[in-house]
Amino acid sequence: MQFFFNKIEEIHPLTEGSRESLKSICYKQIFSKSDCVLKHNEICKGIYFVERGMLRIFYYKQGREITEWFAPEQNFCFSINSFFTNTPSQLIIQCLEESEIVVITKNGLSDLITSDIEISNFYTKLLSGSLICSQVRMDSILFETAAQRYQNLITTTPTIPQRVPLQYIASYLGVSPETLSRIRSRVN
Repeated sequence: MQFFFNKIEEIHPLTEGSRESLKSICYKQIFSKSDCVLKHNEICKGIYFVERGMLRIFYYKQGREITEWFAPEQNFCFSINSFFTNTPSQLIIQCLEESEIVVITKNGLSDLITSDIEISNFYTKLLSGSLICSQVRMDSILFETAAQRYQNLITTTPTIPQRVPLQYIASYLGVSPETLSRIRSRVN
């Protein structure tokens, strides 16, 4: 779990005691390609950290899969609404590759944030970062063209085109696969 704790340190440094407390509420799980870390209508009971692999976060709208986010190595993800409201998730978190995931359990985290100020501060910063990412994504959808969104995606995560099927990238950008092909030919 070295990558996990390296990322934690980037977000908010922890003392050895707090690291051990956090470690006690986590577990590692390996998933095969196409496995779901979180299924449709399942309640999200953890925050997921990708140690290895690539995840896709998506939902169904009018029978179509709509990709909301990609989570490659060194990223956290979870269904925010389900996690906080304890209701079935509309989001699905699926592995696009064999993936190794560290799960921070919700119940354990709830206990720790009330008893350990460092864990509480880490959690606050993690949630703040998640909110900022959501706002950036919404601003991108509202104010940028699909070509700009594609350019930002490959700038921030250059391995996406090699690791993610084009139909998922097109869905993420809100365009057809044909339009994505035209965008890619202009960008490349």
